[in-house]
Amino acid sequence: MKISIGLYGTNAHQIALALIQGFNKHYSVFRQTSREAKQRFENADWLAVHRAVSERIRFYDERVNETVERLKQEFDAAHIDDGTWQQVKLLYIGLLLNHKQPELAETFFNSVTTKIFDRTYYHNDFIFVRPAISTEYIEGEETPCYRSYYAHQDGLKGAIREIVLDFGWQRAFADLDRDVQAIYEAVARHLGDLPQREVNFQIQVLSSAFYRNKGAYIIGKAINGQQEYPFAVPVLHDAEGKLYLDTILLDPWRISILFSLSRAYFMVDMEVPSGYVQFLRSIMPGKPRSEIYTMLGLGKQGKTMFYRDMIYHLHHSEDNFIIAPGIPGLVMLVFTLPSFPYVFKIIKDVFGSSKNMDRATVKKKYMLVKQVDRVGRLADTLEFSNVAFPRNRFDPALLEELQRLAPSSLEMDGDELIIKHLYIERRMEPLNLHLEKMERNGDLAGMEHAIREYGDAIRELAQANIFPGDMLWKNFGITRYGRVVFYDYDEIEYMTDTNFRAIPPAPDFETEMSGEIWYPVGPHDVFPEEFATFLLASPVIRKIFLKHHKDLLTPGFWQKAQEKIRAGHVEDFFPYPESLRFCRQTSPPQDTP
Repeated sequence: MKISIGLYGTNAHQIALALIQGFNKHYSVFRQTSREAKQRFENADWLAVHRAVSERIRFYDERVNETVERLKQEFDAAHIDDGTWQQVKLLYIGLLLNHKQPELAETFFNSVTTKIFDRTYYHNDFIFVRPAISTEYIEGEETPCYRSYYAHQDGLKGAIREIVLDFGWQRAFADLDRDVQAIYEAVARHLGDLPQREVNFQIQVLSSAFYRNKGAYIIGKAINGQQEYPFAVPVLHDAEGKLYLDTILLDPWRISILFSLSRAYFMVDMEVPSGYVQFLRSIMPGKPRSEIYTMLGLGKQGKTMFYRDMIYHLHHSEDNFIIAPGIPGLVMLVFTLPSFPYVFKIIKDVFGSSKNMDRATVKKKYMLVKQVDRVGRLADTLEFSNVAFPRNRFDPALLEELQRLAPSSLEMDGDELIIKHLYIERRMEPLNLHLEKMERNGDLAGMEHAIREYGDAIRELAQANIFPGDMLWKNFGITRYGRVVFYDYDEIEYMTDTNFRAIPPAPDFETEMSGEIWYPVGPHDVFPEEFATFLLASPVIRKIFLKHHKDLLTPGFWQKAQEKIRAGHVEDFFPYPESLRFCRQTSPPQDTP
């Protein structure tokens, strides 16, 4: 960037072509693995489902690094003059005018060029600080983003049946007529009664199913007059390997939970991703576009949208970043902006004495969380590098803590504070503070719900091959929907890498009372009996925990979970209550369309 070599427009054009070719290759690979989700679902190849989710994470960085290397080898990218780079951006915009994924291509341009530029070039002359191409009204050439259905001679039931069959799954349904009837009745119950159909009545359904874990989801909305009714229908395999409709979700907030960042990303075959995002926003208006892109597997675009939202929020707010409430961690320094519903986490330079790990290990643990099925119990994070914040928006106490505990992650640049590496995640109330509040207010029902959720979170993570490691209450948060989620990952391990043991009997009374350990302990050994010592000091908490989760204090629970994982069993995890699932009757009551 310092030496001008006077490249001409022809070279600028070739550079722009190399950049768009790099993106097109990425999206082709991304879309292919998403398209193959249908076949994995049809084959009930659940282990392949998990492998594909993990492998897809790395696709983007591989293509970015590949394109950076090409620009360096073919164009000596580090020494291209400023005027040529500006010309490259303009030519690149021209290549996006009829592109089906322009917003993703702009983000790819940023990802490549920011590995070549230094920070002084991070403005709209050289990168896409703001989007240049509108994503409104882009039409797919292969398939439309959504299909429209009408209730003609076969009525609403006929339309529901047609919707399901149009996905073309190469597996028979156990009893589609039964399931269509169950859908019809559930809709009627939800609405009190089916309203009269207006002349504009139609059902719009996104063309690709949404695949995750062992399910496929049909997502759409019905339009009747001025009303819109969103819905999501999970399609599952029964014990005989046939398909069935498990339920229908009709509340927007329940559909929103499907797209929670505490769950694995969906596999969706999208020619025009912005069309899918726009449709999903119409049924989940409270869900940020950044989170929708992320849940569609487009994490880099999610980060781009999030960063733009954050900068916009900073311009329209006055509060300061402060140290996050709760017990300080031994590995992470956590701060927040009260008016913005996220927390920011920085790896400390020196960890607490009980933490035997380094920075690289912590980063590896956070990456692991992105690659597994989070089953609604692990908070997803956005990872950023070299983020510029306005220095005057930091509370003095926070600034002092940052300079004391993480100076290697900081850089002062005039009025800006540059944080070289950080994680950002949705803010939750720490579970320890929530329980203290419940106990202080005498809310035993609230305490019981939270403790039961806490144990369920640990149980479900174990079934998904995740051992949290540090299970202190402070490392869990409670969401606005009352769900307990784990968010401290520095000691997280795969269940299959952990050795759960019972404490052997002491050889004599004196040894037992000495306080010294009388048995050998390996680096991966865990003794579940010890959990009670640091979790159940409060008599109230102890009583509730033992009522619901006593088995978590025995090695037997953990060893049985390991056996099932090693046998290749993949557990069912439903992002909706058991009470909403249809009861599969052999002869459901009939009704007219």
